Amino acid sequence: MKNYSIERNINFSVMSQSDIEMIHEKSLEVLERIGMKISGQRMLTLLKEAGATLDGEIVKIPRSMVEKALKSVPKEVIIYNRSGEPHIICNSKNNVYFGTHADQLEIIDPYTGKTRKFLKKDTELMCKIADFLPNIDFVLSVGLSSDIDPKVQSQVSFIETVKHFSKPINFSTNNIESLQEIIDIAAIVAGGKEKLQEKPFVFNYCEPIPPLTHPIESTEKLYISAENKIPVVYMPYCMMGGTSPIKKAVTLIQCNSELLCGIVMTQLVNEGAPFIYGAMPSVFDMKTSIGSYAAPEFHLMIAAASEMANFYGVPFYGTAASSDSKSHDAQMFTETSYEILSTLLSKANIVHDVGISDHCNSVSPVSVVIANETIEMLKHYSKGLSFDEADLDLSILEEVGHGGHYLNTKQTRKNFKSIWYPELFSRKMKNPDDSEVIQNAVNKIKHIYENHKVQPLDESILNKLNEMQKKYEDSVK
Repeated sequence: MKNYSIERNINFSVMSQSDIEMIHEKSLEVLERIGMKISGQRMLTLLKEAGATLDGEIVKIPRSMVEKALKSVPKEVIIYNRSGEPHIICNSKNNVYFGTHADQLEIIDPYTGKTRKFLKKDTELMCKIADFLPNIDFVLSVGLSSDIDPKVQSQVSFIETVKHFSKPINFSTNNIESLQEIIDIAAIVAGGKEKLQEKPFVFNYCEPIPPLTHPIESTEKLYISAENKIPVVYMPYCMMGGTSPIKKAVTLIQCNSELLCGIVMTQLVNEGAPFIYGAMPSVFDMKTSIGSYAAPEFHLMIAAASEMANFYGVPFYGTAASSDSKSHDAQMFTETSYEILSTLLSKANIVHDVGISDHCNSVSPVSVVIANETIEMLKHYSKGLSFDEADLDLSILEEVGHGGHYLNTKQTRKNFKSIWYPELFSRKMKNPDDSEVIQNAVNKIKHIYENHKVQPLDESILNKLNEMQKKYEDSVK
């Protein structure tokens, strides 16, 4: 399977080196002086034994514990596809990979353009689209289908996803217990627990609760992921003015201190456990009381947080190509496009929420397909420019001469395909009066669903998964 990592060759930053170092130092001060509220006896015991100071659930972590954890946390994380081939490679090369949801609360139906509840059958559609598109590298399996009982949503949605998707899967769970069950299901697909640990095709997503709180649901998910050597994303969702300060610098300090705490906890459970630094420092919109997914401050802060992760040398999990709009309108595609550019300029490595709309209430297959085209377009921008002697050869100017043209030159014939040509967007000599982009995307979705064949699972594994899925569904009837 081809690996479609994106090459970055543009130097861009939103913070100076001194700003980054200041955020780091202040974060250490938060951990040492203010501390974190941490729940879960297993994690509290580890923290105390390692030298943290406990006052009930308020835990103060000395600088030395953070420095030790930063030395042992892996600086490269590789996530494989279902067949055991490297697909997402996060290291100092600063590659970037995009992903969308396999399930969500609602879906903007591509054929009607109307929003409706997300159903189990829609998982196959979303997975096939993402499996086909070259710039979508993973999907999120969350467990939000409206026609699955909440008690088994996480497990059933994961099974549906792994049946219809061959690339890496980022999963989250509705409770602690189902996390180990999903890891066990993934182990069946991988051919055993050891093979899953050696070549993980899944990675877990969990969150602390800002400000400065790590409930048992979060600490236990970190614990289970670390002991199973499953890469884990830890991602505080800070809303400035709501769950974090309105001041950007202190929000970054709060976010970073929560993440450093997450690194410490995973390394205490299992030194060398893979950890992915995530951050969602958005704004609390005082007009509507929502956490905006498209605010410019949000994506500026994501870029800043990615620079903190880069400072520590760990992979960063970002957000892009999402919208606060609920329809396929100018707002949706303006927001998704600028977010993709911002992400490609930043230090983000793994980027989720492609195609998410209405503040993460719904997902749009059309938006995913158009985002894939936008990413392809901006890949050519993010390569930047670098020249060698052959590029600077002036003989072509002498060959064509004054007032000539370059259409028939050997150089043009050899290199014209290096220019990006759109599939969905229009460069027609004479454009129609109405835009064809949405319909082009719908037609592509229809073609993918009817024609794309996802690499099948081994029949014995598929039978096991179907049996397990039936047991889950029957258990709640």
